[in-house]
Amino acid sequence: MNTVSTKKAPEAIGPYSQAIVINGFIFTSGQIALTSEGEFLDKDIRIQTEQVLKNLSEILKQGGSSLSKVIKTTIFLTDIDDFIVVNEVYAKAFGEHKPARSTVCVKSLPKNAKIEIEAVGII
Repeated sequence: MNTVSTKKAPEAIGPYSQAIVINGFIFTSGQIALTSEGEFLDKDIRIQTEQVLKNLSEILKQGGSSLSKVIKTTIFLTDIDDFIVVNEVYAKAFGEHKPARSTVCVKSLPKNAKIEIEAVGII
């Protein structure tokens, strides 16, 4: 088991790692709209989703994977009405690749984020 860490994505804000690689898989921690410098982008859902997917992409890359090798994502939204915009940004980031996905509406997220996404991919 190997821990993944990159300066191109925000540091973990708690007792966890950005991702773990084991047996040919990478499991990312949930990402919110923090820049690699730690700035929280509390603007609209489109900007937050773009930053979250950028963070995931950098973590996956550091772990030897990519968005095109993701097999499952879980999206946490604080407002299910954001679903359509999230889908647009998500589809653009993943292109023709369509991993399995769950989307869950939750009461709140760290730093009052509107979205958090975690991913499982292959190496």
